[in-house]
Amino acid sequence: MDDPLMLARVQFALTAGSHFLFVALTLGLATLVALMQTVATLRGGGRGGAVVQSRMVRFWGQLYVINYAVGIVTGLVMELQLGLNWAGMSRVTGGVFGAPLALETIGAFFVESTFLGLWIFGWDRLNRWVHLGTIWVVTVTAYASAYFVLVANGWMQRPVGFELVGGEARLTDAGALLTNPAALLAFGHVLFGGLLTAGFFMAGVSGWHLLRRTAEVEFFRRSMRVGLVTVLVALYPVVMFGGMQFAYLQPTKLGGGDADAQVAEFTARFGPDDYMAPGLAGAGEALMVTMWSLMHLVAIVALVKVWFGRWLVRGRVFHVLMIVSVPLPYVAMLSGWVFREVGRQPWAVYGVVKTEDALSDVGSGTLAVSFAAFTVLFAVLVAVNVWLLARFARRGPEGASLGAAPPVEPASRVMTPTF
Repeated sequence: MDDPLMLARVQFALTAGSHFLFVALTLGLATLVALMQTVATLRGGGRGGAVVQSRMVRFWGQLYVINYAVGIVTGLVMELQLGLNWAGMSRVTGGVFGAPLALETIGAFFVESTFLGLWIFGWDRLNRWVHLGTIWVVTVTAYASAYFVLVANGWMQRPVGFELVGGEARLTDAGALLTNPAALLAFGHVLFGGLLTAGFFMAGVSGWHLLRRTAEVEFFRRSMRVGLVTVLVALYPVVMFGGMQFAYLQPTKLGGGDADAQVAEFTARFGPDDYMAPGLAGAGEALMVTMWSLMHLVAIVALVKVWFGRWLVRGRVFHVLMIVSVPLPYVAMLSGWVFREVGRQPWAVYGVVKTEDALSDVGSGTLAVSFAAFTVLFAVLVAVNVWLLARFARRGPEGASLGAAPPVEPASRVMTPTF
């Protein structure tokens, strides 16, 4: 492949898609861990169910921290290649596109990582209510980070609140930028998509342990129930927010025809801030619909299992079903993301900057080298994350070291003088 534009596009697709694998699970697990810690804190953490809840917080919280830590690296690398390969877009749209990304990095991400450190190292050191507050700050700022990123992406899909001055975009209406329907609907979609991903993940890990007849039956029965209830709660809002976005599809997603003529026609008919489209097509749609259909079938089975709770432990076929269902939300969301991004072509920022003009002035050789390096790096990071999650998930709650008390140092011997 010697086309610099195609190399850069495929590279960004691989890096952004890989990073999103981490984001979806991080958002959902952070919420579920915060809810579980809230229940444990309200119950006092003394005995019975509260003890199980506290152990669930440590076990699932450890998996969350692993996924978060590796995901940070993928996010940093993704932003690096964004700056290297797409300088043309920054020159034209940096004054608008860069604003929400700056808020995400300087504001939300720094607060999130700071309070995550307090949560990790604050076990048995902070007041239990203060410690609970730290994980909720982490959760809220995680969603704030996702929101600001989607504001930037939503502006690429539906540019609003700006004007072009001397060939450069200038922000004229921050309110329009922050309330862009293309961003708000995508945020709702991602919010519930993260919960759906975490729900399937919890159900799959719990199913693996119950299938192996673990001694931690009560622990994973409760975890299975949390995961299944999350799936049932999140599935239909995900579909709803996804369907509502169809009203703001660009005409290029319809396929066929000249892209410039399509933009001119729709701008003349609806105005520059209203890109309506009656339908969609493509392989991304087919794959996305297939995955959602499969998840609906699993959700129906899950509803029966939740209603008849004793089957959660005894149903070996159901345990296998939960294990193999873990990838479903990942595939569905990635296919939807591919449709959202690829269908916008040939525009990087719809109707403002074409993808070919957004590319940095680099040769195919340089891009080929960076493509190979980034692809290998991301493949290693994804493999390491899967290995770490599988390793610590297999250990069960007894192997969770998050929040564990430090080992007691042996008392030093007092040497008594001899005479």
